[in-house]
Amino acid sequence: MATYTVNLFTTLDGFGTGAVAYWGKDGPELREWHARTFFGGANQTLVFGANTYRMMAHFAAQLAEDPNFASLSAARKIVISRTLEEPLTWANSTLIAEDALDAVPRLKAESPVPLYSHGSISMNRALLAAGLVDRLEVIVFPIITGASGEDPILAGLPDIDLELVDSRLFDGRAQQLVYVPTMR
Repeated sequence: MATYTVNLFTTLDGFGTGAVAYWGKDGPELREWHARTFFGGANQTLVFGANTYRMMAHFAAQLAEDPNFASLSAARKIVISRTLEEPLTWANSTLIAEDALDAVPRLKAESPVPLYSHGSISMNRALLAAGLVDRLEVIVFPIITGASGEDPILAGLPDIDLELVDSRLFDGRAQQLVYVPTMR
């Protein structure tokens, strides 16, 4: 059975969206890791919700010459959405027009490679609440956005125990925390 990993970027106070990419706090170590694991993850299938798919497909079209987006366009992508319609315009994207709570268990059972989802906050919140996430990777950026923060990444979830299985500091400022979640 394949694992389902969720990767989320957040401020210290738990917001997932900012006016500037990485809240202006990225660096070469984080960019290299992200290029290797997200943009260049050859032995995985990427899973997106509709909003993240739209955003990433837009970036990929604008940055087609960028090696990261070229490899991302070449990667196998599954989009779980009941609002999008075929045909999807981004190469190697397959639409699954059903609820993620139904699709992900089947994908985990059928996939020969791990499933990896970056962003897709509302979809992955629902999957966390249902106990369908095997690993939760959170990159915490050193900023508090109490006045300007958007998309609280963990709002509305039930109680979930988190076992810390790995951690890493990128560029002396962004902290990666990798957890195995367990429903209480």
